[in-house]
Amino acid sequence: MKKYFIFFLLLSISILSGQTKSVKTSSPLSEGSALQEGMSPERLNRIDAMLNNAIKSNQIPGAVALIARNGKVIFHNAYGIMDEDGNQMDNNAIFRIASQTKAITSTAVMMLWEEGKFRLDDPISKYIPEFEDAQVLDTYEESDGTYTTKPAKNQITIRHLLTHTSGLGYGVIDGDKRFKKIYKKAGITDLFTTENISIEESVKKLAKLPLHHNPGEKFTYSEGLDVLGYFIEVVSGLPFDEFLRTRIFDPLQMDDTWFYLPKEKHKRLVQVQERKEDKWTKYPVTFYDTDYPVKGAKRFFSGGAGLSSSAKDYATFLQMYLNMGELNGVRIISRTTVQSIMGNQTDNKFGEGKKHYGLAFGVVTPEGQDAGGEGSTGTFDWGGYFNTQYFADSKEQIIGVLMKQTQGNTGDETGWKFRQMVFSAIDN
Repeated sequence: MKKYFIFFLLLSISILSGQTKSVKTSSPLSEGSALQEGMSPERLNRIDAMLNNAIKSNQIPGAVALIARNGKVIFHNAYGIMDEDGNQMDNNAIFRIASQTKAITSTAVMMLWEEGKFRLDDPISKYIPEFEDAQVLDTYEESDGTYTTKPAKNQITIRHLLTHTSGLGYGVIDGDKRFKKIYKKAGITDLFTTENISIEESVKKLAKLPLHHNPGEKFTYSEGLDVLGYFIEVVSGLPFDEFLRTRIFDPLQMDDTWFYLPKEKHKRLVQVQERKEDKWTKYPVTFYDTDYPVKGAKRFFSGGAGLSSSAKDYATFLQMYLNMGELNGVRIISRTTVQSIMGNQTDNKFGEGKKHYGLAFGVVTPEGQDAGGEGSTGTFDWGGYFNTQYFADSKEQIIGVLMKQTQGNTGDETGWKFRQMVFSAIDN
């Protein structure tokens, strides 16, 4: 009787935490041989030389590059320096991943969707009532920042927020100067902050502001994933950071992925740098302080841009997707949910038709595959504000992660070269 009690207690804990075991038991990422995994060592050496040359030519101060195939890490190298003091970069360095946070937040949303908590086409106002009276910007007066609005034709849905079709803007990085000014005047926290504010406070301010266009009308890169970070808190009853920790990071053993780093990890955080007179220096405080992962109030959990992580941690997250939602016997999301996430959710293509947008990623189209250098049809990717990037090809079972921490135009060509050269290194 006691054994049955313990079994049902453990089962209840598992259900409450949302973690489920899987009949599949894919191994965690481990080191492997390039030759054994069908990759050309000589061609991988070209990538190594390219990144070393980028350091020598001062395109970048430092980087960490990781390539995995078939669940095996076959290339994981550090280059250059991690700060203006000249400390050498290390493979386990931690980087601000900015918009790479979005895929993790989207995954968390879909985990709750799998539990039947909501429908994707539910209006967000059902859970955050402040969004009920959606308005579209009509006129804007430059002289004093006043504006008029007109009622939106329909409500913002959860699907709109996931796919950047809600009509919300992105404040300081918005392509429309009017919205930059409107968001600044309203005190919206756009990306990262050391200030004492919560995502609930910021999202409720955002809900009062006008939209670029009617929800669902077109793709406009936005703060939709920040709204969904707060939505996760409402639906799950947990603080957003705690939800990610208990439901994604701990099960996947992503121990280096945090909104705000534990003290013992502070020294591993790479400095954001800019190049001035051919010297790399720490990027100054602007509308944000680059030290946000280690200082300040540490209350703002940005679902669109707030996380920091390592190359190995993020590759682990991507491997879970290549395994169709499972890693090491733990199922994060269903195979059928992964299929939906990768589907063309907006019926729009971007990048000259090379990609469509799903529920979490940019996804390579047949046109993108045929253009070359992007990977197979279905390869998924995105990047971050500080020049981090990733891609994962389910057909070839390849992951590429390139982490940097720079601001400003430095002539850096490592991004496109890395991706193109990774796929060129396939030998089998």
